[in-house]
Amino acid sequence: MLHEPDRHEPLAALSWNEDRVRAAIERIVADTVARFDPVGCWPTHPLDRHEAEADDPIQSTLYHGATGVVWALGYLHEVGAVAARPTVPIDCDRLLELNRAWHRRYGDTEHGSWLMGETPIHMMALAGSASAETEAALEALVAGNIANPARELMWGSPGTLLAALFLFERTAGPRWADLFRATARQLRSELDWSEAHRCAFWTQHLYGRESTYLDAVHGFVATALPLIRGRHLLETAEWEVWQATIVETISSTADREDNQANWRAQLIGSTVSLQRRVQFCHGAPGFVVCLAGLPGTELDALLLAAGETTWAAGPLAKGSNLCHGTGGNGYAFLKLHQRTADPVWLERARAFAMHGIAQTERDFQRHGQGRYSLWTGDLGFAIYLWDCLRGEARFPTLDVFFAGLSEVASRP
Repeated sequence: MLHEPDRHEPLAALSWNEDRVRAAIERIVADTVARFDPVGCWPTHPLDRHEAEADDPIQSTLYHGATGVVWALGYLHEVGAVAARPTVPIDCDRLLELNRAWHRRYGDTEHGSWLMGETPIHMMALAGSASAETEAALEALVAGNIANPARELMWGSPGTLLAALFLFERTAGPRWADLFRATARQLRSELDWSEAHRCAFWTQHLYGRESTYLDAVHGFVATALPLIRGRHLLETAEWEVWQATIVETISSTADREDNQANWRAQLIGSTVSLQRRVQFCHGAPGFVVCLAGLPGTELDALLLAAGETTWAAGPLAKGSNLCHGTGGNGYAFLKLHQRTADPVWLERARAFAMHGIAQTERDFQRHGQGRYSLWTGDLGFAIYLWDCLRGEARFPTLDVFFAGLSEVASRP
């Protein structure tokens, strides 16, 4: 078996109901706006709180803090998921202040981080009002992160590789294309080779230890995503080498069983438990999301098998969120629907959506509050619900970033 049953729960027998989906999106947004506090922003959810902390820091990041919430509110309005503009009185200067305070608490490093640092906040400010000062700050953050030894999406240069791509798509500025190419070449030079597995991989220096993650947040496949998306910025021969490397590593590291496939969390030293995770951040769903845009058909059979693993495992017991919950897994189905046009994948995505709505309602009752974050909470799931309504697959802050920021990120 390629998954751990005790990490999942049976799929609820709930029929697809557009009215209930729209009501869930409205409920999540209305609760988020109502719970904003000018001093503390949003209450930290018990599941996002570090047990060792005596006090409760203001979460500020794109991943699980105020930056992600502000981004999501703007995005949901821009795409038409909510009619009324969900306004909260916080601007990018305040988000930067909070993020810098958060980083000082943990060592005052990694300010260029895509999911945890300043880079997305400056990008939000740029969307609201472009300035040479903001562009210069962003250029310094991306350039300063190129040699980051983390070599993964959350903290390292793959995250700012994605940021450079978003910035190029928005501005067509050559500096961003140059930074994308420089980062890609640095990453290429840092690849290791495994004789045992006959594939390339990265060693990540992260959280005070060395890792060899393959997954969709800290690992190899997360880095593949911006390379695939930005391949038009690379020389043809350069991209061909990258494509061959991606196909080789993904094929060599897959664990197959009947019509299913999954991947261990790390190439070297991964425990049996981590080998059987089926969630976005570890396992098959994240591989599908990150690789769905790869040209050619070499990985099609594996991607379909990964989708079957995700379906067989069922919704995650951790809740509805994107990173390690039902919504993130459901995005694998949306990506396969987009890639294959097979309606069964949209049906499966919508089944997970209905189950996830029930999870958000259950968890609100259990904890007495919503989970106010993008990647770990209700806002990311609301975006997933909208994509299920539209039959689209635009994973927030991986596939799309700038939509909707000009209104919500502006000063109150």
